[in-house]
Amino acid sequence: MERIMFRAKIHRATVTQADLDYVGSVTIDQDLLDAADILVNEKVDIWNITNGNRLHTYALSGPRGSGVIGINGAAAHLMRPGDMVIIAAFGNFTEEEARVLEPKVVLVDARNRLLELEPA
Repeated sequence: MERIMFRAKIHRATVTQADLDYVGSVTIDQDLLDAADILVNEKVDIWNITNGNRLHTYALSGPRGSGVIGINGAAAHLMRPGDMVIIAAFGNFTEEEARVLEPKVVLVDARNRLLELEPA
């Protein structure tokens, strides 16, 4: 049996842009994607700390060092620039893998610059 487990998150990031006319997804600074081990086009959950909205989408790469967290498409109705969010990724793991899994937690400052990486 496989279990769906939390494996990584970018914690308390700040939304920098919301583009209603974009096709969809969330644009994330590539440095943050790398730190969290989230791939381009990977499914992510976004939990809005500011207003409580939650959604599923997929990750796109933004310029390195830009701090961009861009909410695209219809999701821009639910999240606005300045909102604080958690971006989380999950994966399927065997029982053995799940028991030793150490999720990555990427902490950022108010400008979405990497502060530290710590296990969950």
